[in-house]
Amino acid sequence: MTDRVDGRLKVTGGAAYAADNRLDRLAYGYIVTSTVARGTIVSMDTAAASKAPGVLAVYTPFEPLKLYRYTKEQNDELTPPLQDANVRYFGQAIGLVVAETFEQARDAAALIQVRYDARTPAASFRDGLASATDPPSGSPVSEVLAPGVGSIDDALHASEVTISATYTASMQNHNAMEPHPTVAAWDGDHVTLYTATQGVVLVVDRIAEALGIDKAKIHVRNPYVGGGFGNKWGIWAHTPLTAAAARAQGRPVKTVLTREQTFTVVGHRPASQQTVSLGARKDGTLTAIKNDGVSSKSASNGFYEPVANLCLSMYASPNIHVSRKVVTLDVPVTTIMRAPQEANGSFALESAMDELAVKLGMDPLELRRRNDSPVVPSSGVPWSSKHLDECYRIGAERFGWSRRNPAPGAVTDGDQLVGLGMATATYGASRAQASIKVRLLADGTAVVSGTGADLGTGQSTVWAILAAEALGIPVGRIRPDLGDSAAPVAANAGGSGSTSTNGPAVQLATDAAKTAMITLAVQDERSPFHGMAAGDVRFEDGRLTAGNLSVPFGSLLTSLDVPGVEATATSPKNGDKAHGFRSFGAHFCEVRVNAWTGEPRVSRWLTVLDAGRIVNEKTAHNQIVGGVVMGIGHALLEETRLEPATGRIANADLASYLVPVNADIPPIDVHFLDYPDTLLSPLGARGIGEFGIVGAAGAVANAVYNATGKRIRDLPITLEKLLT
Repeated sequence: MTDRVDGRLKVTGGAAYAADNRLDRLAYGYIVTSTVARGTIVSMDTAAASKAPGVLAVYTPFEPLKLYRYTKEQNDELTPPLQDANVRYFGQAIGLVVAETFEQARDAAALIQVRYDARTPAASFRDGLASATDPPSGSPVSEVLAPGVGSIDDALHASEVTISATYTASMQNHNAMEPHPTVAAWDGDHVTLYTATQGVVLVVDRIAEALGIDKAKIHVRNPYVGGGFGNKWGIWAHTPLTAAAARAQGRPVKTVLTREQTFTVVGHRPASQQTVSLGARKDGTLTAIKNDGVSSKSASNGFYEPVANLCLSMYASPNIHVSRKVVTLDVPVTTIMRAPQEANGSFALESAMDELAVKLGMDPLELRRRNDSPVVPSSGVPWSSKHLDECYRIGAERFGWSRRNPAPGAVTDGDQLVGLGMATATYGASRAQASIKVRLLADGTAVVSGTGADLGTGQSTVWAILAAEALGIPVGRIRPDLGDSAAPVAANAGGSGSTSTNGPAVQLATDAAKTAMITLAVQDERSPFHGMAAGDVRFEDGRLTAGNLSVPFGSLLTSLDVPGVEATATSPKNGDKAHGFRSFGAHFCEVRVNAWTGEPRVSRWLTVLDAGRIVNEKTAHNQIVGGVVMGIGHALLEETRLEPATGRIANADLASYLVPVNADIPPIDVHFLDYPDTLLSPLGARGIGEFGIVGAAGAVANAVYNATGKRIRDLPITLEKLLT
C-alpha cells in the first residue's frame, strides 16, 4: 500500500487550492441571490451598494455582464446568470458585487434592495407526484418480458409470492469540504482560471460559450480539489461571472461561494419515489421485477435521475419493467451526486428484496444468492468478470452473518435493540479515451501529466504508482501533474471512470517515453549506446541496459545535456459490446436502536468488493469508506428541507443539514477480491469512487427492521419515524 503522494502537501498547507491563489491587485466578488423562488425582478436599487467603501462595480440583470447562452447540457443551468430578470428558484444568482475585499463586497451586497413580481412556486415533490410527466430525454419505459407474457402485471399476477411497496428519499446536498471558488485573471484577450472542477476541459468548453471566446485563449488550472461528489462537474454561476467581471475590471477577481450559497447556486440530488413490486416462486426465484420511479427535476435544466434503472442490472428475472417520470419544480438545479440513480435506486430495490425474504421466510442473503445473474438481466449479455458470489460468502464469514436472528427485535443489549442487515453493492464500469504525457527528466525523476482531476480520491497516487511500476523507479521520483487544461486530454473525474480510463493511458505513455529514451540513446553520437540496435537496449529499473553496459536514464540525459525526453500516448475507448461491465460487492452492517428514544446508530460495518484490479489498496479503501459514510448519512441523517410554500431551503448550513461525523461512524472493514478485469483493459481496474454508497442505505434500513420490526421506507430513517 502506498501513501498519497500529495498527502504531506495537503496536511501541511502546501497544496494550493483554487481559492489560495493570491494575485496582484486581486479584487473580490460576492454573489447576490434571490429571496423568492419564482417570479420576475422588477427593480434592484444598487445606489447604496455602489457607494459603499471599496466597491468597484455592481452587476445585475439591469446592468449585466454579457454572457452567451449555453448550447449543451452539462448538468448545470442552461441559462447563464444575470441575462434576464426571471427568477427560477430561491437562492438563484441575481447579482455580483466586486470590491477591494471580500468583506466589503459582502457588506455592500446586503445593501441592495430588490423588488419582485413574485408568483407561487411549484416546490412540493409530494404534491407534484400526481401530475408527474415523462422525462425530457430518454425512453419513459424499459421492459423485458418472457415469451408468452403479456405484461409485467400479468407476470406479477402469476407469481406464487409477491410484495409491493413505495420508497421515498428526500433531496440531498453535496457539502464538499471546499466551497466553490473561482479566481480569474486576464492577459490581453487570454484568461486564466483557477477553479474547483472535476474536469478542466469542461470549464474550457463552458467558458468559451459563456464569454464568446476561442477555447485556445482559456487556461484552467485545478491541481487540487477539496471534494466534489458530482456538483463540481462543470461550472456554476460564479465562474462565468467572475471571468467576465475580471475582464470588465481589468484586474483579477476571486469569488468564493458561502456555505449557504452552495445549497442553491450549485445544485443537489433530486428527491425520488419508487414503487417496487417483486414476484417470486416459493423457492425465492424471482419471476418479475417492476419499478415505477419518479424523481424531482429543476425547471432550470434538463437533468433528472432515472432511479428505477438499477433493476435492469441487478438480479436475474425473466420479466423486468422500469418506468421513469419526473416532477418539475421551481427549485435549485438538480444535478449528479455520488452514484446518481443508483444510490437511491439501490435503497428501494434492496429494501424490497429484504421484504420479499421476510414474506418467504428466507434468509435475505440466500435470496440474493439464488437470484445472482451471470448475465446482464435486461439483455442477456455476459458480464466481463463477476465474483459477487464470493463477496457474499466472504462477507458472511467475516461478519458472522450466520449468527443473525431473523426474528425482528429478538436481540437486545441493555436498552439497545440490535439488528443485522445486508445489501448488494454495484456500479457500472467504463473505459473512455484518454491521453497522458510522461516526461523523463535529467535528475532521474519523471512527470506524468493530463487534464484529469483528483478530488481526494487518490488519482494522483495511482498515476505515480503506474508510472513507477513501468519505469522501475520509486514512486517518490514520480510527479503527477493533474488539472491543467494545457495538458493532454484525460478523463474527467466522474462516473467511477478515472482509474479505468486514465490508468491504461499512463501505462502506454510510460512505455512510449521509455521507447523515446532508447531511441535517443542509440541515435545520439555522445551516448555510450550510440549505434546499437534499439531492440538490443532495454529499459529496466530506471536504467538503460545492453550487455554489460547499464546507465540510469537521468545520468544519461545529464551526460548528453538533454533536459528531458517525453512522449504522449492515447488509450482508446473500450469498444467491447459483447460484455456488460460492472463492479459488484456486498455490505453487511449492525445497527443499534435505543428502545426508549428510537435513536439509530450503526455499530459495525463490512464491505466486500469485486472491483477489478486494485492499484493502491490504501486509497481504494479510503474511497469505499467515504462512500459508506455518505451512505450512512443518506440512510440516517441527510435531508434537504424545502419549504413548499416558499421554495426556500430551510436548513442551508452545516448546523442544521446533518452529515455524519466521526462519532456517528464505526470502524469500517473493507475487503477487496482483486480480480483484474482484462476485458475492460489490460490494466484490469474498474472504478470505485461511486461504488461504496450503492446499497449502503438499504443495508442500514434492513438492519433497522431486523432490530425493531419497523420497516422505514422513507429516507432518512430518523428517530421520530421509529417512535411512531
